[in-house]
Amino acid sequence: MFGIDLMDAGFLSAASVAVLAGILSFLSPCVLPVVPPYLAYMTGISVNGLKTGERSAVPAAMMFVLGLSTVFLVMGFAASAFGRLFLEYQIWLARIGGLAVIVMGLHFLHVFRIRMLDQEARLDTGDQGGSALGAYVLGLAFAFGWTPCIGPLLGAILALAASEGEIGRGTGLLAVYALGLGIPFLLSAIFINSAIGFMNRIKPHLKVVERVMGGLLVVVGILLVSGRMADLSYWMLETFPVLGQLG
Repeated sequence: MFGIDLMDAGFLSAASVAVLAGILSFLSPCVLPVVPPYLAYMTGISVNGLKTGERSAVPAAMMFVLGLSTVFLVMGFAASAFGRLFLEYQIWLARIGGLAVIVMGLHFLHVFRIRMLDQEARLDTGDQGGSALGAYVLGLAFAFGWTPCIGPLLGAILALAASEGEIGRGTGLLAVYALGLGIPFLLSAIFINSAIGFMNRIKPHLKVVERVMGGLLVVVGILLVSGRMADLSYWMLETFPVLGQLG
C-alpha cells in the first residue's frame, strides 16, 4: 500500500530501530508504571477488577492503541512530507536531526539533564472513562502529550521519517513504531495478571531501560549524522540471512 520494499537497506535498518524504540517506549519509566491504571480507567473498573476478570480490558486497549496510532501515522506523514519538500537538503536535515537525537540520548544517559524533557504534558481527556470513545481520545491525548520518555524516541523516529524523503516509507516507520508500542499494550490487556507481575519485577530496573534508550538514541543519531543507516541494514542482512526472504 505504501510502496515499501522490505529488502531496501535503508528502510530495513530504520524499521528495526523504530520497532525497538516502540518497545523501549512501552518499557520506559514514564509508561510502564501507568499501564494498569490506564487500562482500569479506560475499562471503567478498578485495577483489582481487572485482575479478577470483572471486565475485559481488550476492547478499550484496542481503541487506545488505535488513537495513538492515528496520531503517529499523521506525524509520520507530515515528517516525511517535510523531508520530501526539502529533498535537496535531505543530507543536512538528517545531520541536524541526528545531532538533536544525540543530545536527547545523552540526556537519558545522564551525561547532562534537559529540564524540558523531564516535564510531562498531557491533554485533559475529561470524564471519558469506561467508553470506547474515551479510550480512543485517551490514546490521542497520550500520543500528543509526548511523555518525557516517549518524546525523544518518537522524535528520533520522526527524524528518520524525514530523512527517508518518501511519504510511504516515512509513514511506514511510524506505523512500525506504533506496533512496537501498541502490541505490548494489547498483550498487557489480554494477559493482565501476568503483565502486572512482569511490571512489578521490572520496575526496579527501569533506570537500566532508560539508559538503554539513551544508548539507542546516541547510536541512531550517529548513524544519521554519518549517513550510515544503510550500513546497519547490510550488517543485519549478513548476520540474519532469513531477513532476506522477507522481500
